[in-house]
Amino acid sequence: MELSWPYVHLLINPFPIILAVMGVVAVIVALITRYHGIWQYGVASLFFMGLTAVPTMLTGDEAGETMRGAWYVAREAIHRHEEAGDWAMWVMVVTGLVALYAWWRSLPRNNERRALPPRWLQIAVLVTALFSVAAVTRASLLGGDVMHDSSILAGPRPAGVPAQPPAQDEDR
Repeated sequence: MELSWPYVHLLINPFPIILAVMGVVAVIVALITRYHGIWQYGVASLFFMGLTAVPTMLTGDEAGETMRGAWYVAREAIHRHEEAGDWAMWVMVVTGLVALYAWWRSLPRNNERRALPPRWLQIAVLVTALFSVAAVTRASLLGGDVMHDSSILAGPRPAGVPAQPPAQDEDR
């Protein structure tokens, strides 16, 4: 199998999605239970979500350029997915920075008792994380339209495109 931009994008795009969802769930559980360890896990997940959002967006841009030439892809679907992905990336980067600050603030210092950060910071983390989940969910759903729900595939095949893809060599 050839390593292409669309392939790399599909390999790494689950990371910010999963980290966003797991981070939000952990933050909510930590706010309910007041358990410091769960809080640390949640903000760490959200920080790494912000980190992984950037390469996901960059590989997505390259993948979009590659896929624009494919007959079976609706270019409007790529554009909608790219716009949503750009928005999601910036929301996740901001969330990652807020989470990094919250992570740093919640580290124990000089024999202090381990505690959650101030309430305003807890709320900031939760609100930005919820926005991140919403943004990445929208980008993901629109990404599915690029191939899975492409309206072009519902119509007739262009002339010269075989009905069945050519058989792959077993040796490759």
